[in-house]
Amino acid sequence: MDRSIRTVDDVLDLMDGLFAPEADRWTDRGADWWDGFYADRSRPVPFFAAKPDANLVSYVERGLLPGGRALELGCGPGRNALYLAAHGFDVDAVDLSPTALAWARERAEQSGWTSRLRFHRGDAFTLTGVRPTGPGSDAAALTGPYDLVYDSGCFHHLPPHRRLTYLTLLDRVLAPGGRFALTCFAAGGMGSELPDAAFYTGDGLRGGLAYTDTSLRRVFSGLTEVELRRMREEPDDAPVFGKDFLWAGLFRRAD
Repeated sequence: MDRSIRTVDDVLDLMDGLFAPEADRWTDRGADWWDGFYADRSRPVPFFAAKPDANLVSYVERGLLPGGRALELGCGPGRNALYLAAHGFDVDAVDLSPTALAWARERAEQSGWTSRLRFHRGDAFTLTGVRPTGPGSDAAALTGPYDLVYDSGCFHHLPPHRRLTYLTLLDRVLAPGGRFALTCFAAGGMGSELPDAAFYTGDGLRGGLAYTDTSLRRVFSGLTEVELRRMREEPDDAPVFGKDFLWAGLFRRAD
């Protein structure tokens, strides 16, 4: 008989268990699954291509990002991290997969921007000190403050209860006046549109959660919206990545 729950973290961990083994995909235990995903570089996965998100390029070109330090959550093979480094940011890029990070480091070496890039293997929640690391663990590796936190496709893979952890991460590492930008599944495009409660019946996340613009504004209501729009579909030969089933959102923290 287990009666050990006494903290919010205990409750969140218990709820993670309802999604096992799928929960490993957003914790440090998920490396093997993601390594398998990234193992074949020739797979026709749109975001394997070495080109940045169209919305990120637009933010930089329109002067909507202040520069400085950036944290990318779930950097994969490094396409957005390299773009940020090339445009003056000092970047900490995090991913669970050693295979993805090895690919990202190769790209960084080829680009010549290694001095502005630091790749970190692990769970972003743990590395920022939001998720407890257990007895004897090293201190959080990523403490901020960051002028930009960028997420291209991680947020929609979290179960509803982990939004709390995600918001805690932003509150801990985002600098006053800093920007938070993300892409995530849009309702009517890709991802499940079931209500939050439906995900706790044992059927998992059904490929990820789709969001309406209203729901995103509610989740990130502690930040000021700069822009929230559907991403534009980009052709395969475009120099940027864009899929119209995604939201592209940019928010700002108060000074």
